[in-house]
Amino acid sequence: MRRVVWSRPGAALTRAALGLLAATTVAGAPAPAASAEDGEAQNILKAMSDYVGRQENLSLKYDADVEVVTPAVEKIQFSASGDVTLSRPNKFRVSRTGGYADVELISDGSNVTVFDRGGNRFAQVTGSPSFDEAVDRLRNEASLELPGADLLLSKPYEELMAGVLEAKHIGRGVVEGVECEHLAFRNLDTDWQIWVEVGERPLPRKYVITSKAVGAAPQYTLRLRDWKTGVSPASDAFAFKPPEGSTGVAITLLKDIDEIPAGVVPGGAK
Repeated sequence: MRRVVWSRPGAALTRAALGLLAATTVAGAPAPAASAEDGEAQNILKAMSDYVGRQENLSLKYDADVEVVTPAVEKIQFSASGDVTLSRPNKFRVSRTGGYADVELISDGSNVTVFDRGGNRFAQVTGSPSFDEAVDRLRNEASLELPGADLLLSKPYEELMAGVLEAKHIGRGVVEGVECEHLAFRNLDTDWQIWVEVGERPLPRKYVITSKAVGAAPQYTLRLRDWKTGVSPASDAFAFKPPEGSTGVAITLLKDIDEIPAGVVPGGAK
């Protein structure tokens, strides 16, 4: 079986979207024109950030597509789906189910549990006072990312705009039947786009990040749907009861819960 070393995105993209990477290149296509009004993209992004940041309780479903690039410059895309339930300041439940891992991250406020459902094992660390701090701790101490975490922080605007060199309001688009404002931003190593629902609920509906630092410019695409805000979660929404036969392990041992397989293409040439 032929082993393949996957080309992965840089650190800038890792922080923004799970640390993982459907790009279509059109030769000679002109770049979209920016909105005539300076700062319009930032204003729309700020309105979205403020709206999401002040929601004490929210839930949503998501679908994620991750691209990787082989040394032969072949793009391979992996897909996963999941649910997010968040109750500020520090309770959340996030699931991610793909072809190679089935994982839940659960915080009851006191502890954060990483549950590898496929392997029936779990790890626990001490909880954090806020969702924002929990996200940082999981990133820095365990190299774990929550899908779309930067969009759900208490102050997403500051995190999203860090390092932005250029912003454009492209116009409007439709994502799963919902009319959205289409925004595009450029950083040094990444380009990213976001589609924000038009109207009284400026929710993010689609988020695309392109790594310019990796050959063939792989992308990470996140679609967010079935948003519910202002609804209190069930009393046991953030409880974790170890299933029968499950094993508690150190969080450092949970290394194979990525949505990308560990460097092997099944059925590859010998």
